[in-house]
Amino acid sequence: MTMRRFLIALAAFAADGSTSLVAWAWQKPPEIGFQDTPLLPGGKWHVHDGTRPQPPVVTPGTPSTPEAPGKAPSDAIVLFDGRDLSQWRAGDGSPSGWLVENGSMIIPPKGTKRGGPIFSKQSFGDCQIHAEFATPAPAKGTGQGRGNSGIIIMGRYEIQVLDNYDNLTYPDGQATAVYGQTPPLVNASLKPGQWQTYDIAFTAPRFKPDGSVESPAYVTIFHNGVLTQNHVASLGSVVWRAVAKYEKHGAKEPLMLQDHGDPVRFRNLWVREIKNIEQP
Repeated sequence: MTMRRFLIALAAFAADGSTSLVAWAWQKPPEIGFQDTPLLPGGKWHVHDGTRPQPPVVTPGTPSTPEAPGKAPSDAIVLFDGRDLSQWRAGDGSPSGWLVENGSMIIPPKGTKRGGPIFSKQSFGDCQIHAEFATPAPAKGTGQGRGNSGIIIMGRYEIQVLDNYDNLTYPDGQATAVYGQTPPLVNASLKPGQWQTYDIAFTAPRFKPDGSVESPAYVTIFHNGVLTQNHVASLGSVVWRAVAKYEKHGAKEPLMLQDHGDPVRFRNLWVREIKNIEQP
């Protein structure tokens, strides 16, 4: 408010002795930023630029409890809500043979028709992934033979799912390991049968026209709220007992859950696509 505007308003309100003068006078127009400030490096926006696109509003979800799954954020793509496998398919495109019981999707017994890995019908690139799982209780087996599964992003980049509560295995095959490459920073595993959470931030790789890697895939992971992978660069597509390497693929690919023969349960699976609001 300019001083001239304030004085005119003051005179008008003083005429009738209104008590609302102070409240009115402080209703300043909203701050919309500046364009007389320096340009930020490498871009077109000024410091505090009010013409910069506003972030979209998202309603946060709610946390899960041991008894019930939470609610996904308002902009999330829900892949499993506890009712059916309508967002998933088997490897050949047919309906999956995974089980749905008591709000969980469960890896079926070996030999189940259309068992094996399960793929999301929708494809993703840069994204945030939330998954909750519970390994079998009582625990059976040791090492890699105990509560084994995996979240394989883009069908290539595996984040290990395993029962690592009082169960040793090779470190780059432990829960939340970038499988065959990077062990977790810590072991944050809960007891068998308890619901656990993975929150994954994934940046898809970029390829040059000739198929070579322009920038690798990156992953950050929180396991039960504990940071276990901090912006780790992937070496490439997962492979057993060998060094991973990249093969050019699409900008978006399906999410895959591994069937390793153990009846691991999943619930409250959702994905948020990460988009730069300042790009078309």
